[in-house]
Amino acid sequence: MLQHSFIKSNPDKQGLFGLFPEEIAETFSPSTPFRGRQVFDWLLKGVGSFEEMLNVPKQMRQEMSEAFEGNPFTTSIEKQQQDDDGTAKLLIRLNDGLYIESVLLIDEEGRKTACISSQVGCAMGCSFCKTAEMGFQRNLTAAEIVEQFYHLSRIAGNPSHIVYMGMGEPLANIGEVIKSVELFHYPKGLNISARKMTISTCGMVNGIKTLMEELSIPIKLAVSLTSANNEQRSLLMPINKRHPLPSLHRTLKSYCITTGKRITLEYVLLGGENDSETACRELAVFAKDLNAVINVIPWNPGSGNGTQFNEPSQRSISSFCSLLEKEGLRITRRYRRGRGIDGACGQLAVKPDLE
Repeated sequence: MLQHSFIKSNPDKQGLFGLFPEEIAETFSPSTPFRGRQVFDWLLKGVGSFEEMLNVPKQMRQEMSEAFEGNPFTTSIEKQQQDDDGTAKLLIRLNDGLYIESVLLIDEEGRKTACISSQVGCAMGCSFCKTAEMGFQRNLTAAEIVEQFYHLSRIAGNPSHIVYMGMGEPLANIGEVIKSVELFHYPKGLNISARKMTISTCGMVNGIKTLMEELSIPIKLAVSLTSANNEQRSLLMPINKRHPLPSLHRTLKSYCITTGKRITLEYVLLGGENDSETACRELAVFAKDLNAVINVIPWNPGSGNGTQFNEPSQRSISSFCSLLEKEGLRITRRYRRGRGIDGACGQLAVKPDLE
């Protein structure tokens, strides 16, 4: 009996990259469970064909090939773009003809982070995010999530960190997302440390409670806040109408106490919108009793609805950060990596002619 997932995904709908060794064996070799481990080991190497699995019996390879249309991967790279700052973006085709984007970020110290998607499009409707313009098309399977990591690995080797900050709201697809987290963390698999994985949410209170109460892997939590004014946040982020700031704050405070973990509050800085001294004070009040670090993210052109928003000036960014520090808050500042290929925060979106 498998004990990995607290929320079970459906193995029958998974590609091989979304299965543990036991699940592979149960499906293709129930009488010889070790075969599942052999196949899983080949997948760890990112093999692109069943013929490469040399120690797996030919009949089993044929059965898997028939089940998965001749390829261990259910997705494929349609296009790759490279920015001058080292950021790479992939356009990935799914087996039903839909597309998603994934990004590989490489910082100044050479640390590689896989920014992966959890849905095709997004239903949350955040006004400053380009993905919202796609609408929601469907959830990704755990296999489709995991395969993004392997596609990005082909660019520069395995990333050391994973952030669920691509297309979609991860907590709206919590079963498949958690299955993928377990696969990434699996000691006999990629064995990626929990502290090197982050789930980012727009503030789905029920999903945060589920992570707090049931997830045994202590990954990091980031929350897109963007405004600490309830009325303004409802205009910018429709989720706030369902889970207003007081409810979100109570949940985050409980999360910090229960898990003992620090959270990240992501604040997209919109020029002339939420970068005033008043906005800063409201943010300070919201964050003061939370174990949180505030990640200030300057809004990127090309995300959101046309010219509705403006970039914050460098002076505005510096002033806002300084005010937060004077309030005694911990802050980080996001630098705009990947803007040259529309791969920065809020810019991921598949063009209509490719859907």
